[in-house]
Amino acid sequence: MANRGNSSRKRGAKYEELAADYLQKQGFQILQRNFSSRFGEIDLIAREGRYLVFVEVKYRAQNSGGHPLEAVDVRKQHRIGKTADFYLLRYGYGETTPCRFDVVGILGDEVIHLRNAFER
Repeated sequence: MANRGNSSRKRGAKYEELAADYLQKQGFQILQRNFSSRFGEIDLIAREGRYLVFVEVKYRAQNSGGHPLEAVDVRKQHRIGKTADFYLLRYGYGETTPCRFDVVGILGDEVIHLRNAFER
């Protein structure tokens, strides 16, 4: 069983790296990967222009299990929002810092970037 979790983490890291590379090519500056708090984890934190962008990465080998962009449900959005609030507080960002929540879905070999996927 431990191998299964480790394998899943390795696969997740591979797709998070793919997403980070994609975003960097789009002009994003990756600030942090896998930021964790007691509220949850954010896969990537980046800067795009004046925006601090919190990015969730979802992968599906095929569409039969549902599109990866659909995997970020309301509960997950809430956890990401709480974790983002903690990040902002921890690193001294003010309340006026413009933030955005993006999702990068990877379906097979296709990368889909949904800007402003949800609001907190």
